[in-house]
Amino acid sequence: MADVTETTDPLALENQVCFALVVASRSVLALYRPILEPMGLTHPQYLVMLALWEHRHLSVKELSRLLQLDPGTLSPLLKRLEAAGLIQRERDARDERLLRVTVTAEGRALRERAERIPARIMETLGMGMAELQDLHRTLTRVIDAASANDPRSGG
Repeated sequence: MADVTETTDPLALENQVCFALVVASRSVLALYRPILEPMGLTHPQYLVMLALWEHRHLSVKELSRLLQLDPGTLSPLLKRLEAAGLIQRERDARDERLLRVTVTAEGRALRERAERIPARIMETLGMGMAELQDLHRTLTRVIDAASANDPRSGG
């Protein structure tokens, strides 16, 4: 009987990290949709609210940096959140060039409903906090490494 050495095709779709990341991202975001829709939020809007619940108020520039979104992408999200009464945008009194974003009372009240989201996601995924924290650390390392080597960022 001939000895057959199994080789792995480096271009096989199932071996690609990029493919696994895209499918995982799409799948996880799909879990958020039915949870966020009754709250009147899309996932990108939810991320904006998470940042604002944590920091209370931020400039558009700070939000853009935190969420890693360019201001052109962020602006329509902010307009919709403001129209929904969840945030308020106003020029900074000390520097008119800065646009400050603040959570309204209605936006703060929405936070209480949102506090149940992480537990629902963990339950749906069937993963515990420790496992998700490990995954988060690994993904953060991937993001940092990719950012450091992104020619667009000068890294």
